[in-house]
Amino acid sequence: MLLNQSIPQLLKQASAHCPDAEAFVFCQSNSRLTWRSLDEQATRQAAGWLKMGLKPGDHVGIWGTNVPEWVVTQMAAAKLGCPLVTINPEWKASELDFAITQSRCRLLVMIDGFSKKTGDKTFHYDYVDMLRSFAPHIFTQSTSEHSLKWVVLIGTQEISGLTPWDRVMDVSPEFVHRVNETPVTPERVALIQYTSGTTGFPKGAMLTHHSVVNNAKVASDTMGLTSRDRLCGPVPFYHCFGSILVNLVGLVSQATVVIPADRFDAHVTLEAVAKEKCTALHGVPTMFIGEIDDPMRKGLDLSSLRTGIMAGAPCPVELMKHVIDDLGAKELTIGYGLTEASPLTHQTRPDDDLLCRTSTVGKPITGTQSKIVDPQSLAELPNGQVGEIWVKGHHVMLGYYERPEETAKAIVDGWLRTGDLGFRDEHGYFHISGRLKELIIVGGHNVYPAEIEQSIMSMYPDVIEMVQVVGLPHTKLQEVVGAAIQLAPGADLDPEQLKTRCKEVMEWPKVPRQVLIVHDFSKAMTVTGKVQKHKIRDWFDH
Repeated sequence: MLLNQSIPQLLKQASAHCPDAEAFVFCQSNSRLTWRSLDEQATRQAAGWLKMGLKPGDHVGIWGTNVPEWVVTQMAAAKLGCPLVTINPEWKASELDFAITQSRCRLLVMIDGFSKKTGDKTFHYDYVDMLRSFAPHIFTQSTSEHSLKWVVLIGTQEISGLTPWDRVMDVSPEFVHRVNETPVTPERVALIQYTSGTTGFPKGAMLTHHSVVNNAKVASDTMGLTSRDRLCGPVPFYHCFGSILVNLVGLVSQATVVIPADRFDAHVTLEAVAKEKCTALHGVPTMFIGEIDDPMRKGLDLSSLRTGIMAGAPCPVELMKHVIDDLGAKELTIGYGLTEASPLTHQTRPDDDLLCRTSTVGKPITGTQSKIVDPQSLAELPNGQVGEIWVKGHHVMLGYYERPEETAKAIVDGWLRTGDLGFRDEHGYFHISGRLKELIIVGGHNVYPAEIEQSIMSMYPDVIEMVQVVGLPHTKLQEVVGAAIQLAPGADLDPEQLKTRCKEVMEWPKVPRQVLIVHDFSKAMTVTGKVQKHKIRDWFDH
């Protein structure tokens, strides 16, 4: 049964029902928030915003890594009925300016920056300098036509024009009372989450309290989470995986959420699971691969692990076996969805067999309709035929913020076009074949990357750790297949041997013409660990 409650209503319930139970544990800063303290801090932060001049319903931006104040900000914005605009921590100044301006943000909560090491290079993100480049009026406290009026800085730095986090919390009972009296209905927009645009700038998907709360509830119910569980969530908060399937899953189940670090680290994540006795673990396949490959894993007690969600990309059979055998998450589920659907639309169940949990994304979740549609004729297709996956239900976004044309293209008569290709089998399980825009056409033959990736993995299960298939331009055939392969530690594979093996078992259009052995896919990954195939395409000789 779906809930008819908003985020602040659920937070109030948790605070009253189990006030002293741990709500969030942030291992890196050794910060522990009970449900009562989370509720009180969110109320005081929201009250501070009112004192500054923010009005209920104004848009609030959050820009930072997985720090405690991020969660408090999420709850504070919800209390005032303020849509929370979640900003990618790795965005540059132009992207940030676009998102804040396009979403009409009035207030921004931010950290001062962070450093990221990629290979032997270290990149520093100086948020203050980036903000100064497009919003100098904030620092000089001068008038401006820019929508952004206030900035709250997380941390102890004193910077002119920016209000320190702790100072915002210093408010009188009058403003606290106003927060508590602000009505927030489930139909109001809770989040504006920007999706990666295939062309042009990203679009802000508007997700309501009703959508995100119930998506979290269905995910939680499927995993069987209760207040006795402890969910480890190493995925970034700015993404729907973190803000909804971690933070709000914890809220609806009253399970404790454990955040290993401000950014993903495989060993630190496993340390958190062991120390905090986590029963659930979320992540994308690349995160689980990193955890399984951690050389210090065997010294940790991971016996508490039971379930979790793997999403973001197909899960190879061998990876699932390792997750079950090596990490102990025997009831791990596979999730599929997209930001515009809050985000889950399909999920396997803990009692589904291994093949089902690796070759499918399960059945539509509670309250969801799903069908396969021919992308050209828009006719519904029968079982077994590949087409575009369309979904309909409580979780579908209201639309893209102030982008009516894009909204009309994405939602047809209430049905959300996912842009993903797949098919439904005779048992009602859905299989993913790839992105519609990533379909490879070889001499007039449709080739689906996921099918080839799974076939190659099955040929060398102990040798290959990850495969990414892309289309490469060809003068006569239009496109041909290229396969980038990451090998398991210490493994070796001859690309020519792989091509020969593929020729023996695959139809000719599916056989890779180029095979590239790569160290890893980190240079082509988003913050959430998703692989960007257009970047991989550039690695090949065209």
